[in-house]
Amino acid sequence: MKKKEIRIVAASIGFALCFGIMPVAGAMHIMEGYLPVGYCVLWGVVAIPFLVWGFLSIRKTVSENRRSITLLAMAGAFIFVISSLKIPSVTGSCSHMTGTGLGALLFGPAAVSVLGIIVLLFQAILLAHGGLTTLGANTFSMAIAGPFLSWGIYLLCQKLKANRKVGIFLACTLGDLFTYCVTAFQLALAYPSDNGGVAASVVKFLGVFAPTQVPLAIIEGLLSVVIVIALESYASPELKSIGFLQGGSEE
Repeated sequence: MKKKEIRIVAASIGFALCFGIMPVAGAMHIMEGYLPVGYCVLWGVVAIPFLVWGFLSIRKTVSENRRSITLLAMAGAFIFVISSLKIPSVTGSCSHMTGTGLGALLFGPAAVSVLGIIVLLFQAILLAHGGLTTLGANTFSMAIAGPFLSWGIYLLCQKLKANRKVGIFLACTLGDLFTYCVTAFQLALAYPSDNGGVAASVVKFLGVFAPTQVPLAIIEGLLSVVIVIALESYASPELKSIGFLQGGSEE
């Protein structure tokens, strides 16, 4: 083998090693075994009422309007795909978008809790992203806390008669960021700092997430607006049937 060929092979091996050895993913989807058992149980119990509410909400929506199933499936697929695209964070953890804000605007935050836990379960089993023991904590942060804030912000923007697209952008962007704030609190509660306790630990975790998550949240807000514009153009009857549009699209 010639020297040039040896260099090419060596370079390919180095490239493969760089991209094949992945850091531990311990950001928004808290990884398996990272939380103490007591906290795993606590967050799981807290999530249960929202999941029951979400199941009843979805059953009511589907029973009243069978056409909503397509949009519901789209919202779940959007959450799965967009939250599976992980970007390395500054400490070897990862950041990613959530996709739950859009679902909350279309079907309400309770329904998203069910979509979210299904996505998190598949990601934990198939992608080793998150974990089964931390399923309750991850569900609360990504599929409950974030969507409820997105929903509240969107309703507030409607009351203030703000532009629909501005409301969608703010709701999805801030809902994404709030998910990370809740995750930081969950981690800080389980692992308080020796100097400053939980508050200091929250600041530390937020500082870790912020450099990558802030731009990702803005991208998610913009992407959600683009998707709604597309839906208004090609699926306005479906949007009207679930009550998202009232007589037509709004500027």
